[in-house]
Order: sequence, then C-alpha cells, then structure tokens
Amino acid sequence: MAWNLREWLRTGRRGGFQYSRGFLGRLLAQVPEAARHAEVITHFPLFPPVALVPGPVSFYIDLTLTQLFDDYGFGRLVSPRVQRDALARERDAYAAARHVVCMCGWTRDVVVSRYDVPAAQTHVIPGGANVDEAALASMSAVVERRALQPLRLGFVGKDFRRKNLAFLLEIADVLSARGFDTKVLALGFDPAQAPKHPRLRPLGFLDKRTALPQFVEFVRSLHFGCLFSHAEAYGLSNCECIRLGIPALTWARGGMPDTVPDGLGHVFPGDASAEDVAEWLMPLVQDPDLYWALRDRVAARAHEVSWDHAVTRFQATWAPKPAPADPHA
Repeated sequence: MAWNLREWLRTGRRGGFQYSRGFLGRLLAQVPEAARHAEVITHFPLFPPVALVPGPVSFYIDLTLTQLFDDYGFGRLVSPRVQRDALARERDAYAAARHVVCMCGWTRDVVVSRYDVPAAQTHVIPGGANVDEAALASMSAVVERRALQPLRLGFVGKDFRRKNLAFLLEIADVLSARGFDTKVLALGFDPAQAPKHPRLRPLGFLDKRTALPQFVEFVRSLHFGCLFSHAEAYGLSNCECIRLGIPALTWARGGMPDTVPDGLGHVFPGDASAEDVAEWLMPLVQDPDLYWALRDRVAARAHEVSWDHAVTRFQATWAPKPAPADPHA
C-alpha cells in the first residue's frame, strides 16, 4: 500500500509493485537456501532474480513484459521508470537463462527480436487445457448429435472487451441475417456488465475448480468455441473447447493460432471479417454430417491440447542431446 501511494504521488500511476526489486527480494527471502540451488522453471519473467540464485533458471512464459505493457495495455498503469527497470532486468534474465520456452510463436518472436535472445535458446510449447484430467475421465463423453439450429457459438473470458465479444456478435448478426438462427453463449463475466444484444446469452462466472461438471456441460453444449481477441498471447479457451471435443474458431493474431492444431477448428487470417467467418460456417450448418465429422476428428485428437502432451514436449526439450557423429570414425 505504501509503495503504491508513493508511486502515485511521484508519477500519477500506482501500479507496478509486483515488478519492483523490493517485492521480488521479499519473495526470494521466503525460499529456503537449499532450494535456490535447484533448477527452476518459472512462469514470471522477473522471478527468481537470476543474479541472486546459484541454480540454473529457465522460463516458461505466455508473454513478455513488453507485450504486457504495450499490447495488453498494462503500461498505462505503470510509470515509465518502473517499466524501464523491469524490462532491463527481464532482458538480463533471458540472457542468463538455460531455456526460454514460450507458449506461442508470437512470444518467441518477441523474445528473439526485442530481447536479442539466440533462437536456439528458445522453444515453443503450447500449454494445455486447465481441466482436472482425473475428474474429466469420470465424466461421460457421449454427446447427443442435435441439429445445428440454433447455432450455438461459445465465448469464455473475463475481459469481454479485450477478447472482442463484439466481433462474435457481428458474426451472429451476419448468420442470422442469412437465415441461420444463431446464439452466442458467454461465460466468465458479470451479466450486468454485458452489452445488450438480442443474440447474446451471458451466463456469468463459473469456477472450474469447484464446478467442473457444469463447465464441461456448458462447453459440450456448444457447436463452436470462438476466440477473436484484440490481444492474446495464448488463448486458453481454445484449448479448453478442443480438450472437451468442441472445434475452435480463432484468427492468426498473437498466440491464438498455436492453440488450434490443424484440422481441429479453423484459424482465419488476422484481417478476416465477420462475413468471412460466416461464409466458412454456413456449409457446416447446412450439412450436419460434415459438422459431426469435424467433431469426431476433434474428439479423436483432443489429447493434443492436454498438459500431459505439453509435459512430453518439455521432457524432450530437457533430454540430453546425442553427441554428433564423428565424421572420421
């Protein structure tokens, strides 16, 4: 509280304590000395401070601070001085890291081009859907093959403005104008804050940790999961839909393409319009057999967006590499 007040008085911006040296020093003080010698794979670009721990550090990040400040807009909350200091320490951390593993190609490109990290030191390993796999295994995966009218387009996310719910409503408008009854079912935000739209059904927030069966039921009631964010380094809702057998629609912006394996939905060009998306959807709505063939493909490959799959790729990255063959042997 005192740090935020001082920063507000000095700069007019109160955010950024989590990037400060003082905060990170307090966190490190809670780590036992013996644990500091172990190899760490961290999700936070500034912790642990690589200069203060003897063990090797690697990163597994969804986005860099550059993307957070610039593309996500959080820079407006943090003073330029705090941003400069945090970015300098982030650069040093990546330079000293054993591996910088990114959840998407967009972030890897930024790490290489903006932070000057050698490409060979970086990797792309998309994460998995955040669902309890043991609990999911106990649930029935049988889905009733209902008609696609009304067409149910799904949205999951707290920040419906950044995640561009308005674009999905445009798609619903185009389809409805062409005679296809379309509903947008939205989960993750307060319905009282939702935009007023005749085709929108805001269903509020649902915690997967305590209400997983209800979340699974919601997702599996959809025909498509949709994510067309203005800025998105990963796109978790795409993975959740695919993991639960629902094809995902997204576009080639940020990290979203990395969350939709080829053939398990569709990645539209980054400048695609609502009309473009509607044109792609219409043949599937008109021919349910075509749609359910797509659903069968998604169900058969749903494991590709699980954390088990991601861990397998991590193990391959960390596995010792065989020595090159001696050409003179």
